[in-house]
Amino acid sequence: MKKLLFLISAALVLMMGLTACGETGDKHPDLTAYYDSMAEKLNWSDENMMETPEDVLDIYYPGLKDIETKQFIARSVMISATAEELVLMEFNSPEDAEAAKDILQQRMDDQVDGGAWYPSTIETWKNAQVSVNGSYAALIVSGENQKELTEAYNALFAS
Repeated sequence: MKKLLFLISAALVLMMGLTACGETGDKHPDLTAYYDSMAEKLNWSDENMMETPEDVLDIYYPGLKDIETKQFIARSVMISATAEELVLMEFNSPEDAEAAKDILQQRMDDQVDGGAWYPSTIETWKNAQVSVNGSYAALIVSGENQKELTEAYNALFAS
């Protein structure tokens, strides 16, 4: 009986400790784990959602590489009539994330203003999401998967 009471008490203490950690509001999502899980779910391969080359990043997101990141993922479909682009970043501060948001928003605006060329692709860019959550910033562009990707990303920061 004492062992059972001890085990129950230990479990309660552990649960309270985990709950207390969750109440701090300090979420530190693993962006690679998020991307990998979504890529698996959506059947993306490295051939169709490629890591965006550095020279392309400089063209698409001028100034972004000047902001130091803790985590950085940039993937896109390089040659296609569809728009699929994800940029996921963790920065050292919320201010850095806000600065990155402006750069991401400029990319989105440029595509909506005709840079995407095709009407359906421009429509996809109109539905894209640029978001900031504390020191995290993201651009999510995906036609048929936009809602699913956005909801899963936002869930990383839900309490």
